[in-house]
Amino acid sequence: MNIGFEAKRVFHNKTGLGNYSRDLVRLMSQYYPENKYFLYNPKPAKQNLFEANTTNVFEKRPSSAFYTKFYNLWRQKGIIGDLKKDKIEIFHGLSGEIPRGLRAKNIKSVVTIHDLIFVRFPHLYSFFDRHIHFYKFKKAAQEADIIIAISEQTKNDIVEFLKIDASKIKVVYQGCHAAFKQTFSAEEKKEVLLKYHLPSTFILNVGTIETRKNILLAVKAIKNINTTLVIVGNETAYTHEVKNYIKENNLDHKVLFIKGLDINELAIVYQLAEVFVYPSLYEGFGIPIIEALYSKTPVITTRDGVFPEAGGPNSIYIDPASVEQMQEAIEKLLNDENLREEISEKGYEFAQRFNDDVIAKHVIETYSLLK
Repeated sequence: MNIGFEAKRVFHNKTGLGNYSRDLVRLMSQYYPENKYFLYNPKPAKQNLFEANTTNVFEKRPSSAFYTKFYNLWRQKGIIGDLKKDKIEIFHGLSGEIPRGLRAKNIKSVVTIHDLIFVRFPHLYSFFDRHIHFYKFKKAAQEADIIIAISEQTKNDIVEFLKIDASKIKVVYQGCHAAFKQTFSAEEKKEVLLKYHLPSTFILNVGTIETRKNILLAVKAIKNINTTLVIVGNETAYTHEVKNYIKENNLDHKVLFIKGLDINELAIVYQLAEVFVYPSLYEGFGIPIIEALYSKTPVITTRDGVFPEAGGPNSIYIDPASVEQMQEAIEKLLNDENLREEISEKGYEFAQRFNDDVIAKHVIETYSLLK
């Protein structure tokens, strides 16, 4: 079977959508090598984010000078000619978009929708971004033969906001990078501790430092706890609010911001942490929670939305507006090593449902519905 992917983010995005896209291509080519996978990339990549397995994965670019220059038009419509030439049977839009005209050319289609945050939290987006996102997602959801939602929460949002029949939507969870499933040596861990000047014990948060991620709650919660909060993530304007609070309350010695880690270093930091905190207000899924579960680090996260779906029955859940609940949960885990170990082991068992082979099987089953 020839399967095409809308691969812009495979080659150009370093964060969540790019990681999802690269992982899915990797999984499918590894577990179902009998298929051919075509990655439609609109323009040359500035960095080498993805190495194609040349035996069954092929990068494709616009085949004319016109579409090379106007590559966004190619992504939206011009790509159809290339799909026909490559005899694509199923086209998968990996980030909420598919080109126009697939159905007219008898090409089956799948689209992955990760979240509808721009509908849930419209104040975080500009007027134009909200409307552009809504138009693209609604159109893709209507025109695709099957929608993959990355969680039950996202599926429910698609039904509610995009008015799509639930029978058209399949939930296929995301996994995480293999690095988080590795075991690292004491020497490797020591090197990371020294390189990033980490304390011997700390609690951890990973994710873009933005309003929706709500990390200020955890900063406030550790004010009266003898611990250090390590925050790993790209900064936004919200970071100023967080750092101002830290400065005003003399917490500089208790909060450490780090970035620039490679994937193995990040995995080691997860394994070094005593507790992982993730007080986000809303996510489509919450990959950092999965990374923590695989790292055998106990998780404290938000009680509503997708978070129990990702964290399982043994993580600790709090009200994302309650500093007191976050403080109590952190203290409870830091003061009870046996509880930390119990939660870590049970969380790791729960995470096995996000293993590569399970996810690949669910995706190929979805494709098979279109044959």
